[in-house]
Amino acid sequence: MRLERLTANKIKIFLTSDDLFERGLSKEDIWKDSIKWHQLFHDMLEEASEEFDVEIQGSVAVEIFSIQAQGMVMIITVDEVTEDEETLYDGFIEMQVRVEGFDDILYEFESFEDIIELSKRLFSINICGGSLYSMNDRYFFHINKLDPSKMDASASLLSEYGNPSILSPYVLAEYGKRIIENKAVETILHFFK
Repeated sequence: MRLERLTANKIKIFLTSDDLFERGLSKEDIWKDSIKWHQLFHDMLEEASEEFDVEIQGSVAVEIFSIQAQGMVMIITVDEVTEDEETLYDGFIEMQVRVEGFDDILYEFESFEDIIELSKRLFSINICGGSLYSMNDRYFFHINKLDPSKMDASASLLSEYGNPSILSPYVLAEYGKRIIENKAVETILHFFK
């Protein structure tokens, strides 16, 4: 689980599929009113509260984005409570949940050699395309509009060489340096067989 503070009252929590599995949950469990899900949510709020020194009280809006084969991103927005309001945190949190899915896969890598090896493996199972970026001394491999039947296989290979990224593809396109657009696997194999 990775936490990132977006604004004074907004926190992003990234949970990989492995994080959910370790807690005995799946992405489908967010639709269920289960005790495990509520416990995980309260644990995440507590950890975020401690790490970022945010007081959790009153209403909390939760946006959940399911990222296929990678896990999920939760954006938690804590309503600001003014001093004249006498709202006390009593263990009850009003939640507004919105779930959205992404067809994109975005992984980050420490070395270019990992990208070369990954490209060879992806090509061997007929997965081509993708875009390659660099940002903050890391490489990012982005695949969008992938055939759903190849989603699990590609995510599995990507996980062998890199880690799921909590960046959005839009942030990467805006602030990262694009190295190869749309034909990363083919281009890398052309130059680095």
